Amino acid sequence: MKHYDYLVVGAGLFGATFAYEAKKRGKEVLVIDKRDHIAGNIYTKEVDGINVHVYGAHIFHTSDKAIWEYINQFAEFNNYINSPIAVYKDELYNLPFNMNTFSKMWGIRTPQEAKDIIEKQKAEYDIDEPKNLEEQALSLAGKDVYEKLVKGYTEKQWGRDCTELPAFIIKRLPMRFTYDNNYFNDRFQGIPMGGYTQIVEKMLDGIDVVTGEDFFDLKKSGKLSDGTEVSYDRILFTGQIDEYFDSKFGPLEYRSVRFETEKLDMENYQGNAVVNYTEREVPYTRIIEHKHFEFGKQPTTIISREYSSEWKPGVEPYYPVNNEKNNALYEKYAELAAKEGNVIFGGRLGQYKYYDMDKVLMAALECVKEEF
Repeated sequence: MKHYDYLVVGAGLFGATFAYEAKKRGKEVLVIDKRDHIAGNIYTKEVDGINVHVYGAHIFHTSDKAIWEYINQFAEFNNYINSPIAVYKDELYNLPFNMNTFSKMWGIRTPQEAKDIIEKQKAEYDIDEPKNLEEQALSLAGKDVYEKLVKGYTEKQWGRDCTELPAFIIKRLPMRFTYDNNYFNDRFQGIPMGGYTQIVEKMLDGIDVVTGEDFFDLKKSGKLSDGTEVSYDRILFTGQIDEYFDSKFGPLEYRSVRFETEKLDMENYQGNAVVNYTEREVPYTRIIEHKHFEFGKQPTTIISREYSSEWKPGVEPYYPVNNEKNNALYEKYAELAAKEGNVIFGGRLGQYKYYDMDKVLMAALECVKEEF
C-alpha cells in the first residue's frame, strides 16, 4: 500500500501544474492518465525532427507577464506569430479580418473604404435583434465576410446550419482596419522550442506518474492496473464532471475533433502553419503543417487535416457546447461537486469550460492558491 496526499486525475496542463505546485509544498502526489502519454491535448511527438501537435495546433499567447514568466521556467519559446490563412474556393485571405483581407476581397486600399462597404452591407439586412448565428454575423460583418469566411467554417465546426445555431455563439467578429495579420493581440506569444511535452515532463519530474490508468477502475478496486494498492487523501479530477457523477442528470454535450496526419516527401506543403478551409463542401476545417511552428527546414513535412465531429461516449471530448441547456445542466453537476468534500474539479472537462493555455495556468494556480 502506498499513500498519497493527492491523486491527480489527468496529466494535462492543469493537472501537471497542480501536481508541480503540490510537490513544491512537500506533498506526496500520484498522477494518473487514461491515455498512454502525459501532457493531455498539448502533447507533441517528435517525428523526423518535427514536433507534431498530435491534438491540433497549440499556440501559447498571453498578456499576463507573470504567466509568461511562469511557463518560461519549463521551456524556451521562439517568436512564432500566429497568422493563419483562409481558403475559399480558389481565393486566399488573411486572418484575422484585416485590411489585407478587405483589400483582397473588394480591391480597396483604405480603412474608410472597407468600413463603408461593411456598413452598407449591414444596412441592407437591417437586423436589430438577431435570431440566430447567421443573422448575428450578417449584422456584424455584412454578406461578403459572412458568406466567404464565417458561414461554411462555422457550420463544419458545429455540424449544423448557421440558421440553427444560437446568435450568442458569435458575440463579436473582430475586424481590424490595419494591415496586421497577427491573430492575437496578446503581448507575449510563441511556441516552445522542442515542443510542449517537455513542459509537462519537467513539471512532473520526481512525481509518481502512471499512464494508461483509468480512474474509475482505480476508484473501484483501490489498485493500479499493475496491482499496486494506493490510498489518497484528496483528488484533483480533470476528467468529465458528468462522467464522475455517472451522468445522473444526463450527459453534457461536447464537440470532438478527428485528425488525419500524413508525412509528405516534400519540404513545404502550404507555406503556413495554419490554413483554414471555409467552404462547407471541403470536409476538413483546416490543415496544420507542423514544421512551420518552429521554422523547420527538414526535407520532409507532416500535415494534419482537422475534422470537427459530434461527440459520443468513447470519443475524445474537446469543446464544451456552452449553450443555455448545457450550462444549466452543468450547474446541477457543479452543485454536486461542491458537496464532494475531498475532490477538486478542474480544467476544461472538470469545469465544462473552454480554456486557452494561459487561462488553464491561471485557473490551476488559483486552485493551488485556494488549496494551500
